[in-house]
Amino acid sequence: MSQTIIIADDHPLFRAALKQAVNQAVPDANTVEVDSIKSLQAAVESHPDADLILLDLTMPGAHGFSGLVFMRGQYPGLPVVVVSGSEDLQVMRRSIDYGASGFIPKSAPLPTITLAIQAVLEGDVWLPDGVAEKIERMQAEATDFSDRLASLTPQQFRVLGMLAEGLLNKQIAYDLDVSEATIKAHITAVFRKLGVRNRTQAVIAIQQMEIDPTDQSLSGD
Repeated sequence: MSQTIIIADDHPLFRAALKQAVNQAVPDANTVEVDSIKSLQAAVESHPDADLILLDLTMPGAHGFSGLVFMRGQYPGLPVVVVSGSEDLQVMRRSIDYGASGFIPKSAPLPTITLAIQAVLEGDVWLPDGVAEKIERMQAEATDFSDRLASLTPQQFRVLGMLAEGLLNKQIAYDLDVSEATIKAHITAVFRKLGVRNRTQAVIAIQQMEIDPTDQSLSGD
């Protein structure tokens, strides 16, 4: 049976490069390409037996590490490899702490990306040479909030993302094609699970998952 690998990146050219690496790593793989967290959720729901996600941290709707945390919480058996323009050790450390099975810098050559994909599919955790030893000495980043975030249902996570974008209840209801009463119920559940009391606190909380916006190493990601 062919393996299914989901490529989640909002840059078409880099998705093409990742697809080439996947085809070299697993010649008969079924690849599914998505360009946002919303489309990633739909892809995983459509392919519950997927074997791997290659995840860009800065896709629309990602809010930094929140997409990774959510995927690991909802689909603990589905490996996720972060593919990022950042080569910051703290970003790598947080990715592993939040459950990633590997971290591939976008600057890595195609053969290296291919080897990384093969390693993770075989059950290993892959990091660039020398990185594992360095991040082992860094403080762990897993938080109580990440556990709370991972407990959200897919629809609650969608609602939280829209709250973070500043949408009103009626806008969220329209986009999700449900009633405002349903959205209010989702928001109440989100607040309870996250341990917050209002929208402002929810937005501040999810900002914990953001990658430092001042980190210049992320330019071009």
